[in-house]
Amino acid sequence: METIITIIFILLAASSIYMVACISRFKFMRTLAGKRKWVGWLASAGLILLCLLVLSVVFSTVNALVIFLHLVAFFLIVGGIMRLVRHFTKKEFNYNLQGLLAVAFAAIYLVIGWVSLHHVWQADYNLTTDKDVNLKVAMIADSHLGTSFDGAGFAKHMETIQAQHPDLLVIAGDFVDDSTKREDMIAACEALGRMNLKYGVFYVYGNHDRGYFNGRDFTAEDMEAELAKNGVRVLKDDVILVDGSFYLIGRKDRSMRERKEIAELLENTDTTKYIIVADHQPADYEKQADSTADLVLSGHTHGGWMFPVNIISNLLNIDDKTYGHEQRKGTDFIVTSGISDWELKFRTGTRSEYVIVNIKNQP
Repeated sequence: METIITIIFILLAASSIYMVACISRFKFMRTLAGKRKWVGWLASAGLILLCLLVLSVVFSTVNALVIFLHLVAFFLIVGGIMRLVRHFTKKEFNYNLQGLLAVAFAAIYLVIGWVSLHHVWQADYNLTTDKDVNLKVAMIADSHLGTSFDGAGFAKHMETIQAQHPDLLVIAGDFVDDSTKREDMIAACEALGRMNLKYGVFYVYGNHDRGYFNGRDFTAEDMEAELAKNGVRVLKDDVILVDGSFYLIGRKDRSMRERKEIAELLENTDTTKYIIVADHQPADYEKQADSTADLVLSGHTHGGWMFPVNIISNLLNIDDKTYGHEQRKGTDFIVTSGISDWELKFRTGTRSEYVIVNIKNQP
């Protein structure tokens, strides 16, 4: 994560210089500056700062920077295309056209990103096993209550999941974060309590659930109490044999102290039974693949957040897996992009989802 943040700051610095140069070339800026080029640069910087301030008020500072970076990207893309066209056609274009096209394309792209965040899709995975089990597992992660929906919105998504008739629901961390309001947390817990599932709802901690800045109006202990009051099992390095049929292991998040090794957790399990591990961060694949776990469910990555961060994440191997399904040494691993996102109001190159895993016995 620190690597990504460093890259973002470098991009912001370079992008700011580039955009000041671009805007200073517009006709209205050249007219304003006259022969004093520095006036055009100063006015361009002021215009950028004003736009960022307005966007920060409307959305947030983080989202204002996201919009700004996308605008920069489209200025570069449109500018490159126009230079190529000019080279081959020998036709000159009004420089203002680059700006108009860049703004239009960025707006369309970010509208798609808005929809990709605020609409929730269903992701289906079909797995087979030689163990005597047939299960339909629903999983969500990274709801970050308050980003794209409140407690009432969360309740509607749980109704959608209930309509798929899963046997159980696994919440793989980051149920809440620092900006979540107590009333939304309580409403979401009550929505979980209204779900009618054969084996119930299970929750494991993510890195945001305990909060980083102690600024919200409830504690992690308050959240645990509300979850428990609504019948949700909170698992912190706990091993549960469900209905004598399969195991569910809920790991503490790797950000928490005294987390047990996967081998220790599985030490006394009956390996003839199907073993599901819920672990928020996909960052222990080697040990989990070497263990007796059959399926590991994770979130945390948000599917790579946004394009091209998802590609950068894969290239830098920031997590063992950014999104989707893979099998290692007989263990299935599934990482969801999450049902919402942290802070961001746009998703590109990924989308919001809940997961349905169908596990079928196939001798």
